[in-house]
Amino acid sequence: MFKYSLLISLLFIACNAGIQKASTHMPVQSFDQQGHRGSRGLMPENTIPAMLKAIDLGVTTLETDAVITKDHQVVLSHEPFFNHEISTRPDGSKVTAAEEKSLNIYQMDYAEVKRYDVGMQPHPRFPHQQRMAVAKPLLADMIDAAEAYCTAQKKPAIHYNIETKSAAQTDGIFHPAPASFVELLVGVIRSKKVEDRVTIQSFDIRTLQYLHQQYPAIHTALLIEDYDTRPLPDQLKELGFIPTIYSPHYSLVTPALVKACKDNGMKLVPWTINDEPTIRKLKQMGVDGIISDYPNLFAGL
Repeated sequence: MFKYSLLISLLFIACNAGIQKASTHMPVQSFDQQGHRGSRGLMPENTIPAMLKAIDLGVTTLETDAVITKDHQVVLSHEPFFNHEISTRPDGSKVTAAEEKSLNIYQMDYAEVKRYDVGMQPHPRFPHQQRMAVAKPLLADMIDAAEAYCTAQKKPAIHYNIETKSAAQTDGIFHPAPASFVELLVGVIRSKKVEDRVTIQSFDIRTLQYLHQQYPAIHTALLIEDYDTRPLPDQLKELGFIPTIYSPHYSLVTPALVKACKDNGMKLVPWTINDEPTIRKLKQMGVDGIISDYPNLFAGL
């Protein structure tokens, strides 16, 4: 954890010393290579080291998740609590499945959140994931680190795909209501001046609807679960507008869906594909991008 803090500090110094900044208007490549939770298969998920690893592997977009703390900080985390598979208490004991939801990030200030480790436990489903001491970072700190790293390494400006982790049944329990959630998220995005390189994605259409109404220039992605087999027109009707990206589970992708997305002016970026043959198959089918836990697989393309 400390070596990455040192690296980030050195990158900030390099930027201030006058290294030419990467263009903030670099378009996403024609095929969008997204690192899921940074590089979840290789590094602890939703951490700064995972994002820097993904950049090293040539991703065009860092896919991540956002939750909100008690003191209204935007933090990278897939769950609004400390998942027992990856979390260790400040005293070094492992978080258990029975207690994980009681460790509610929305009821903690960030000072408490960052005392928990999320990188030392061996991940039961990702055996190649590197172990290290690391905490859940602030979204603002992750963006600072990614921007500085791209500049120092002379990489193209990176894009961000950020999911709002919310649901109607947990408003006020694990997260704020949609409007407050989006305002906090957009506040960070605007403060970092990366609006033109950000997509907000969600299964919770309420956050996308609010974003579309209040910040129509920010790109949106509609996430679709594998069990949601409703016709595309029905899903879009419920949403109420055409999002920038349609992002279903990869098992739902068919040539007909590819055509329907193109007909509606949407990009099609399925999730989460972790083997090269399936990535190739979907790319040949005509999808516009892939989200993968293993961004090293993109090199084979």
